[in-house]
Amino acid sequence: MGISTNSVTRRRFVWLGATAAATLALGGCDGASHEAAPSATAFDEPADGEAAANGDAGNAQAEAQAAVAARVDAMTLEQKVAQLFVVAPEALVEGVSQVTRAGDATHEGVKAWPVGGIVYFAPNLTDPDQTTEMLSGVSTFYEEDGNVPPFLAVDEEGGSVARVASNEAFGVQDVGDASALGAAGDAAAAGQAAGQIAGYLKPLGFNLDFAPVCDVVDPLRSDTMGLRSFSSDAEVCAAMVKAEVQGFLDAGMLCCAKHFPGIGAAAGDSHTGAITIDKTADELAAVDLVPFKAAIEAGVPMIMVGHLNLPQVVGDDTPAPLASVVVQDMLRDTLGFTGIVVTDSLSMGAVTDRYSPAEAAVAVLAAGCDVPLMPENFREAYQGVLDAVAAGTLTEERIDESVTRILLAKQQYIGL
Repeated sequence: MGISTNSVTRRRFVWLGATAAATLALGGCDGASHEAAPSATAFDEPADGEAAANGDAGNAQAEAQAAVAARVDAMTLEQKVAQLFVVAPEALVEGVSQVTRAGDATHEGVKAWPVGGIVYFAPNLTDPDQTTEMLSGVSTFYEEDGNVPPFLAVDEEGGSVARVASNEAFGVQDVGDASALGAAGDAAAAGQAAGQIAGYLKPLGFNLDFAPVCDVVDPLRSDTMGLRSFSSDAEVCAAMVKAEVQGFLDAGMLCCAKHFPGIGAAAGDSHTGAITIDKTADELAAVDLVPFKAAIEAGVPMIMVGHLNLPQVVGDDTPAPLASVVVQDMLRDTLGFTGIVVTDSLSMGAVTDRYSPAEAAVAVLAAGCDVPLMPENFREAYQGVLDAVAAGTLTEERIDESVTRILLAKQQYIGL
């Protein structure tokens, strides 16, 4: 069916500097705090040492911008479009239903389509040795081919969503469901849980965890988020989310706040079909957006948009990742988020029931998202984006915006 493909054009020349500054301010790898520093005023002039430090930071930011800009300029359009996608490993190989090793077929796949990232699930992960060898092999393929290092991602929230900790072969302790952490009311414990997760994911080779969950659950409506949400209290959720984001970043692990703008009050499951919340923008801001604000304040580098219908906000039944009023107006302009915006899986029924893989990929990019996650058919989606650029529906400048955000985050946490 038809889709809206109006490319986001606002602040073309402002966002790059803001994105670089925000990304480089994270300080995740050195264990530094992620609290925003207060602005200096005319009555609070920096000391000489502070001025020098500020100058060094400014130079580092400028160098980072220049390095990333040079890398983007050197990429072909095909490489840029591939960089946008994060896919399951099976999307890159022919005739394999379950990938558990980085063999020749995987190498050929990432050589042909050097995607920005690969996300692994429980069937891909057998034991520590197999997982480490597989992820190391994939990283080596990228390095040998001269491509940008990939996100190596996993859904590891703890409790009911734990791809690694649920497998006894890994011998790690499950931190438990978010609902239990929230009920205990101990934000420090939530931060420690994130650090614990990062502590067993990083040695395996993962560099991105799609956690934490920011959804404020309505237990009377949601039958899917009860265990995965920290609380039905927005402030409790916010405290736990902030602690977990800091815990992940302090451990040098990229993390992702989800599922914007909050699916905790929706009945049903977007894996199988459309879900709806009949709230206004003000009602969302009062409750559902509160944990996402906390995540942004904590320096979260990535936010996932859920496949939620918001008729009072969008005006129709367009899913949130395909609606610029949600991605651009609400998340970027109102909340000021300058990091990476990733969709929830585009292979979910909420999307596939209405859009082809190409239509969905083009629409989410037009709405302002950076990463179309796990399209139903990656190759169709990839070609659809290339075709949209050729037709002028999307511009290469728009593609460059997203690739730059992605590379800035990778430079900070993975290296280029």
